[in-house]
Amino acid sequence: MPTKKKKNILERLKEGPVLGDGGYLLELEKRGWVRAGPFTPEVALMYPPALRELHTEFREAGAEVLQALTFYASRDKLATVGLEDRLEELNRAAVSIAKEVAGERCLVAGNLSLTWMYEPASAASADRVRALFDEQLAVQVEEGVDFIIGETFSFLGEALIAVERAKKTGLPVMVTICFENQDATSDGKTAAQAARALVDAGTDIVGMNCLRNPEHMLPHMEEMRKAVPGFIACQPVAYRTPKEKPDFTSLPEFPDQLDPLQLNRREMGEYARHARELGVNYIGACCGTVAAHIREMAKVLGKLPAEARTWKLDPAKPMSAYEYYGHDKAMKA
Repeated sequence: MPTKKKKNILERLKEGPVLGDGGYLLELEKRGWVRAGPFTPEVALMYPPALRELHTEFREAGAEVLQALTFYASRDKLATVGLEDRLEELNRAAVSIAKEVAGERCLVAGNLSLTWMYEPASAASADRVRALFDEQLAVQVEEGVDFIIGETFSFLGEALIAVERAKKTGLPVMVTICFENQDATSDGKTAAQAARALVDAGTDIVGMNCLRNPEHMLPHMEEMRKAVPGFIACQPVAYRTPKEKPDFTSLPEFPDQLDPLQLNRREMGEYARHARELGVNYIGACCGTVAAHIREMAKVLGKLPAEARTWKLDPAKPMSAYEYYGHDKAMKA
């Protein structure tokens, strides 16, 4: 019997909000598999079981999309850690691992990210970025990704190049920008302006990701929602940051002292609720977001079934601290 074809990302978004996954590089760094600082994704080659496990955690938490860990897997970025000659191998392995875990349950997104090579008004740098993206895309598409996500572009100009190259694959394309400590892209565009430019360039899903948490990102998502009629995506970080320095990477705690700043799962659940109310279609998350956060988001969005295992509570005889201190009653309130 032929396998039933999975609905693509655009078909799923038409049916309602789609839940993305969480952050990979910072979580894998905490587990000892990624080096803080360069944050390059050689874990896909050096210790695939660690990446496979994190994909599995996000899948079981309710994520409907798994992103291949090809963030920072462009040639020039990999060259900073001596891995430029393993680009094809790394991109291929990352997609293969994500597909293995996704099975028929999740879509797999190829991933492009900022290259650190883009310079405004430089045709040479734009051509360099095109070449870097094309090199990754060729491998990811050959390995069978379902759609492409281009993310973490502080320059709208670089985001538009990502759209240009990704559209050539014939796959659906999602591209998200990011704001550092100013409420605009590095080339001076507001959220609304960037969204309109990306849609005009042919992006299927536009949005924001990384650097900022829900508090500092959702107001700009509201601007995007008003500016464009199509699908929008939001993937904030799960770190608490001050209003005057909303970009978590600008904080002195970055890159390896962020633990006390991590948002709790209820806060990320509230983010998912608010995002849905704003009309966000693709609701995911980025750095600092672990499976517990995604699970809470899935519950809020109705993506997880009720717990099937029995647990008998006897008010006359508590059998756990949860009951003894009345937490069960507080949860029901």
